[in-house]
Amino acid sequence: MPFKQKEVQAYRRDEMFGHQLLTPEERIKMLKPYLPPLPPKASQRAALEPKPRFGLRRFLKNQLHLLVFTIIHTIFSLYIKTRQAIHAISNRIYSVLHYHHHTPEYIERDVKGLGRLPKHLSVILTLEDDGRGGAALERLVNEVSDVAAWCASAGIPQLSIYEKSGILKGYLEETHRAVSQKLAAYFGPKPPALSMGAPHLRAIESAFASSRAGRAESGKDAKHLSVLLLSAEDGRDSLVDLTKTLAEMSQRSKLGPADVKMELIDAELSESVMGEPDLLLLFGPHIELAGYPPWQIRLTEIFHVQDNQGVGYQVFYRGLQKYAQAQMRMGR
Repeated sequence: MPFKQKEVQAYRRDEMFGHQLLTPEERIKMLKPYLPPLPPKASQRAALEPKPRFGLRRFLKNQLHLLVFTIIHTIFSLYIKTRQAIHAISNRIYSVLHYHHHTPEYIERDVKGLGRLPKHLSVILTLEDDGRGGAALERLVNEVSDVAAWCASAGIPQLSIYEKSGILKGYLEETHRAVSQKLAAYFGPKPPALSMGAPHLRAIESAFASSRAGRAESGKDAKHLSVLLLSAEDGRDSLVDLTKTLAEMSQRSKLGPADVKMELIDAELSESVMGEPDLLLLFGPHIELAGYPPWQIRLTEIFHVQDNQGVGYQVFYRGLQKYAQAQMRMGR
């Protein structure tokens, strides 16, 4: 409904004189015909709504829905509990039959019959309770030490540890010391050489690494373990930073659009973060990457044990078994 010209002029004149010509009641009366009708009150809406005629039918229908939901929920709960119990028992039996006993010879015996081993193994670990207590950090460092000892015993030369928050990077020396002590507990007075680092951080090497490097070149002792600590900032943030760098270089005419290829991106990310791991182990009950660097797992074999809880040697060994049996088709 359009405004009348006479009312528009009267309102503008009143506004020009500071709303002194018209009273509030007159302004409301002028605008009321053009306002939408007010919504009915709750009591009025209740009066207008049709009242249910058959309350018994409605009650029985609701009870039927509740009964069906309860039956489905009970069946699904029983299925989940039964599956978790079966997996817990099987994992316990597997861990007893294939326990490492903190002895490298047992682990070497387990992996001896495998067709191939990954040269680069990566694992995802989780900091419990968001690291609010020191016990959570200590448990995380112990898990890193255990996995590192298993890799060194199995002859896997490179290990990358992903933990989303990156708290291990702040305790690089302490983590290196803990892993060194664990390797000494496994191997005795002659543990493998250990180097531990993180992207954009200087690596820490064992004091005996240089002396063992000479023997490794002569073939007497080739055991060396390289551990890389990763966090969420090494994932998508690295891709964003590389994109910005390439864009700036292109704007400065230092790099042409034709030069930006997959090989260049792969080389830059491999140098700044890491190369692609052959096998990625998840110790959680579900497949959850938690922000793991996406570019580096294009061709990576991912393994996890359903309903598993905690870092265990049985998951490590079963992952190596699955990797040895996997067919690497590389997209073919």
